[in-house]
Amino acid sequence: MKIIHWIGIDDHADKWTIAQFKGDEEKPAKEFELLPDATGYRKLIKFAKELGGEVRIVYEAGPCGYELYRRLTKAGLQCQVAAPSLTPRKPGDRVKTNRRDAVKLARYLRSNMLSLIVVPDQARESQRDLMRARHTVQKDLISIRHQITKTLLRYGHRYREGKTAWTDRFWTWLSKIKLEGEHGQFVLDEMIRTHAQRLERRVRYDQEIEAAAKKPEYAPLVAAFSVLRGIDRLSAMTILSELGDLRRFATAPQLMAAVGLVPSESSTGDKTTRFSITKTGNAHVRHIAVEAAWQYQRRITTGTKITRRRKDQPKALVDIAEKCDLRLNRKFHRMTSRGKLSTIAAVAVGRELIGFIWAIGQIAHP
Repeated sequence: MKIIHWIGIDDHADKWTIAQFKGDEEKPAKEFELLPDATGYRKLIKFAKELGGEVRIVYEAGPCGYELYRRLTKAGLQCQVAAPSLTPRKPGDRVKTNRRDAVKLARYLRSNMLSLIVVPDQARESQRDLMRARHTVQKDLISIRHQITKTLLRYGHRYREGKTAWTDRFWTWLSKIKLEGEHGQFVLDEMIRTHAQRLERRVRYDQEIEAAAKKPEYAPLVAAFSVLRGIDRLSAMTILSELGDLRRFATAPQLMAAVGLVPSESSTGDKTTRFSITKTGNAHVRHIAVEAAWQYQRRITTGTKITRRRKDQPKALVDIAEKCDLRLNRKFHRMTSRGKLSTIAAVAVGRELIGFIWAIGQIAHP
């Protein structure tokens, strides 16, 4: 009879807590700890290979990344990574330790109760780090802009010479302002200097992303996703780095759920109650979908930019994009005309936009 050994690992920066079950036994056959260094890897691989039979290992995704997965897989062991937000948790269980977590992971793996994630390869993980770092730079840039405007407001200065700030006209206005007080002007000058530095950082990231988007493995896919209104190079690269090959999602609703744009629900008996979206999934793609949804708020027109992006693309992709334009614009208008808030309509439209992204992914991926 074939024996399967189930190993759960609580992956921590300081130590691994490991629990091993043999077959269907109720209690762990062995529990121990190792340091996550070269010696620890060597001991863990040796222990797993000496068990005999089939060995299945699992740990939860976390700040330590996928180095443990890659080393164990390279050694010929079957390792999987669980999504921590979807790991079952008993409401009454208020005791949490590393040992309990390792035992729980091994048991849940044996019972097939874990939601396992698709581990990206090193190239896609590196690309994902680039896109997330650019997103952080953008947040930092917005933060310093808020600090500048709030500082000016405290001193009684408010920009009224144009509808949009951070233009050449705004900077001309700002250069004429001199704050009173001993240190006020120094603080403002430092903020302006920080703004310039963060703007330069964003330019460098954009240049790196543009160079990556032109590579053969990304260029056709970026062009395919860009036929959709609201999806540009940056958005397309984020989708590719975060989700990878969209063909791994059998249906569009599966992708919507993975992004966290489906409504949560509480049903009992004949009563069904729906709440706001789950927000359980990839927050970066969810943000892009909702932001892009605002492009469908107004009447759809064919401008030079969208015409250029759709030029020379396969007819099947253009047909999907044109269908997306009509459907999402109609949905946005229908929801707002019924009294729904535009923010709620944008989320609903973003959910359907994910469906069109899935449809393009089924065609565009080689």
